Amino acid sequence: MTLGQILAVVLLAMATSAAGTWQVQDWRMGKQLAEQGAQFQTDLGLVSAVAAKQVSDEQGRRLALEKTLATSDQQHTRELSDAQRNQVLLRDRLATADMRLSVLLDATDSASYCNVPAASASSGVVHGPTRAQLDPAHAQRIIGITDAGDQGLIALRACQDYAKEVSIPK
Repeated sequence: MTLGQILAVVLLAMATSAAGTWQVQDWRMGKQLAEQGAQFQTDLGLVSAVAAKQVSDEQGRRLALEKTLATSDQQHTRELSDAQRNQVLLRDRLATADMRLSVLLDATDSASYCNVPAASASSGVVHGPTRAQLDPAHAQRIIGITDAGDQGLIALRACQDYAKEVSIPK
């Protein structure tokens, strides 16, 4: 064998050895990649399950909050309509002279220089402090003011309940 042939055999052996090494390395890396891919799929499945549970829990909390807010809204709407109905009845009673508004007079107030006539005794026997009846038009305006105040208080309570419900973490 000549030196060229020996050199060719050595180069062929080196090339075969390198190719074999690459093939073995490829098998090992393929196996590692397959294991990593399987682990990735397992991890991805776990993460997806946890995310789905969180979404389900959040939807449940949202639905419970919506139900609570709807119930609260119905309650405040009912309170508002009851207050409005009571105000209408009170205005009707004042308009028909079925009822009169009166104010207490302070008999000991020496700074008051006006003598307001007391309510007539024909409506009943009143024992107690002196009272003066208000003009029906003024009584209607007072009832209107209290009606607006009642509506404002009901709306405020509804807003406070809403803010409390949506701000409390559950």
